[in-house]
Amino acid sequence: MPITLSSPPTVHAPGAYSHAALVTGATERLVLSGQVGTRPDGTVVEDAAAQIDQALANIAAILAAHGMSQANLVKMTVFLTDPALIGAWRSARAAWLGGHRPASTLLVVAGLADPRFKVEIEAEAAGPV
Repeated sequence: MPITLSSPPTVHAPGAYSHAALVTGATERLVLSGQVGTRPDGTVVEDAAAQIDQALANIAAILAAHGMSQANLVKMTVFLTDPALIGAWRSARAAWLGGHRPASTLLVVAGLADPRFKVEIEAEAAGPV
């Protein structure tokens, strides 16, 4: 199940993500709901940057529950409530993904479903059948 991440030279080069993710062969698609900075016990992490880490940990746990890892990610959509968090997001993403560069969209929004939430991350992954 190859995942080919690409950024064609005919489109402006992106930052630390790819413009496209092509999944070929026999695959299963996993679509994750938006993950926020909520611990497994239901409490919300207070620090905004730490919410990013918790949301990523939640994604890792969901991927693992389906026999997948960060290497299976093909798309991430990130919602931040403060543009000042962009640097923290980029640092956390780089550490968490290593050299993997799934397609990605980053949005700064006025708010999320709960005012305590400062970040929400949706993800899609693909793995072998």
